[in-house]
Amino acid sequence: MLAVITSAALQGIDAELVQVEVNANEAGEPKLILVGLPDAAVKESDDRVMSALSNSGFFGLRTRTTINLAPGHLRKEGPIYDLPIALALLFATGQLQTPVLEDYLIAGELSLSGATRPVRGALAMARLARKLGKRGLLLPPASAEEAALVGGIPVFSVGSLDCAFRFLAGDLPLLPVQFDHARFKPSPGSSPSPDFSEIKGQPALRRAVEVAAGGLHNLLMIGPPGSGKSMVAKRIPTIMPAPTPEEHLEVLSIHSAAGRTIVKDPTLWTTRPFRAPHHTVSDIALLGGGSIPGPGEISLAHHGVLFLDELPEFKRGALEVLRQPLEDGQVTISRSAGKVTLPCAFMLVAAMNPCPCGYLGDPKHECRCTPTQIQRYRARVSGPLLDRIDLHIEAPSLSFKELRSETPGEPSAAMRARIQAAHGRQHLRFKGTKTTVNARMTHAQIRKNCAIDSTLGDLLQQAMEKLSLSARAYDRILKVARTIADLAAAEKIEAPHLLEAIQYRSLDRNLFH
Repeated sequence: MLAVITSAALQGIDAELVQVEVNANEAGEPKLILVGLPDAAVKESDDRVMSALSNSGFFGLRTRTTINLAPGHLRKEGPIYDLPIALALLFATGQLQTPVLEDYLIAGELSLSGATRPVRGALAMARLARKLGKRGLLLPPASAEEAALVGGIPVFSVGSLDCAFRFLAGDLPLLPVQFDHARFKPSPGSSPSPDFSEIKGQPALRRAVEVAAGGLHNLLMIGPPGSGKSMVAKRIPTIMPAPTPEEHLEVLSIHSAAGRTIVKDPTLWTTRPFRAPHHTVSDIALLGGGSIPGPGEISLAHHGVLFLDELPEFKRGALEVLRQPLEDGQVTISRSAGKVTLPCAFMLVAAMNPCPCGYLGDPKHECRCTPTQIQRYRARVSGPLLDRIDLHIEAPSLSFKELRSETPGEPSAAMRARIQAAHGRQHLRFKGTKTTVNARMTHAQIRKNCAIDSTLGDLLQQAMEKLSLSARAYDRILKVARTIADLAAAEKIEAPHLLEAIQYRSLDRNLFH
């Protein structure tokens, strides 16, 4: 007898339709044949499935049986086909009698006892099932709770092979899983998150961070060790406005596809993503990849912050792969198994020392680096990458008076209120377009929303010529000026806004040229 069950294959952060076809009672000695471009984990499913069937009270293989995962050109990976294969075997051997087998999209890993385990990409599978018009989705409990977030498709939690069998046979009624949003709201007694009130001094740095967060612009902090660069970076998510529901679902989809159990990770529900890979990270880990391409650090930082500490210590190849994603907000990865496009609209925050020892220009410490060492150190960061960073700000070392001060700095809540207001103006400005913040403006939008008069145009031209800035830097100065104007609730870009934006482009030319 032939049985067909609908399942899915994860391609990047999206799911594609896979039909699990099982044909039993074929002529020949008992043997299981698995075809359809499976990887090693899928090939091992026959042992897990046979053990799960036996321990769940069903009989296993008695005839030659062929399992096909269609379409054949699509590579299948992971143990997500255990549950659909087991159910299809039960139907093909006559142990499961049901008229609704093809009405559901089914996925799940099986343990040897027959219990189900979570799978990656539950949100993508829910979107696919909704698109296909399926009657529902059968998933392990943790994955079902994730999938219920999508809405518009009933999701049923099955904790074991026997539970799924009885549900499909009509012997066990199940209610669709309802997503409990209240579970993921921070409780009043929860531990406080890092706050900008803990940052002492650094008024210029705090202002640059506020401007950067106000338009989600890229930021480079340059200063000696101990000046607070890492502390500031880790607190940037606390001043960023909450993502929209659409942005939040995108973030959760990426992390679900990467294998994180999002219902058990409270950080994904309270703040925007913050990723801080070590400087030994490879370009593939940063960009994304694998035999079947999956999300890397830049995609995991989508709608959040990617923090690169000790920027010159990163491999040159790893830094250079950031150039195109910084421009486009997405990355396309091609492999023999296929091509996927992953979203990566992140805010880049980088930190570095001014020289190898870190104390160049520090009044408290003497720098012992030679000019050649300093030049070689700075040359690790290419000019094209620097051009794509909107703001460059110096983070000087703190005085003992500032360190001893008991006066708290301005809290994150106050900064976030101003930034939220600026984002609100940007959302109104870009309503009806794909753009949401100033940093993502197109050239046409820059011409429309960042218009300046001839006097300011002459001022900007003089700055461009004096600092030897590129055409890309010209656009980025206008974007930053527009954000500064938004923070000041100004309709047009005025001279103070433009001068402040130019100031944030001057430091890199002084340091790197």
